[in-house]
Amino acid sequence: MLKTLNRLSNLKRTDWIVISSLLLLSIIPVIAGIVRMNELIGGIVTAENSRFHASPIPVTMHIISVTIYSLFGAFQFSEGFRMQFTKLHRQFGKILIVSGFFAAITGLWMSLFYPAANYDGPFVQFVRLIVGTAMLIFLVFGVDAILRQEFKEHGAWMIRAYALGLGAGTQVLTHVPWFVFPSIKGEFSRAVFMTLGWVINVIVAEVIIQKTITIKQRKICETI
Repeated sequence: MLKTLNRLSNLKRTDWIVISSLLLLSIIPVIAGIVRMNELIGGIVTAENSRFHASPIPVTMHIISVTIYSLFGAFQFSEGFRMQFTKLHRQFGKILIVSGFFAAITGLWMSLFYPAANYDGPFVQFVRLIVGTAMLIFLVFGVDAILRQEFKEHGAWMIRAYALGLGAGTQVLTHVPWFVFPSIKGEFSRAVFMTLGWVINVIVAEVIIQKTITIKQRKICETI
């Protein structure tokens, strides 16, 4: 226990910022998912969850897998955590890959077979299918990279997959105008706010990947 606490104390401020930021970004969707599960288990039917009651298993699996994926992933992208807890990082990685696949597959199933929610038009459904498919592909590439022991490549693909999986957290922020100005509610604004959440995450992921590559290249040059 003391050894673990000592290693945690060795984490830098930037490591804690990364971990806490990703946990905060995850918390609202996670809470919303838990509430939704309680409604389904308790047989509570509302306008928002009525489309799930005929087939509750896919949405339940989606909520559980996304929750695990979001929370465990928050630790994986801290360099200090990876260095201090190498074995735990590998164990978390296995959990992350399995939960990520379940999250993407159940998300695709929900997009294809559940009735659309209010204001979710064809464009939102189309984007969801693209995002779910891309997340699956990124995870496959990530697994392939780690099997080839290409650790940098593995990290890049996992960052991309996690960015897409965490889209719901960013969408809470992009939907702020939606809640503040009810008059703008409609299929078009819904599509814009949903897509914007994923686009922001993808851009941030690529910036992080490129920055990481640049830093590592600089360190290599300094050692030559």
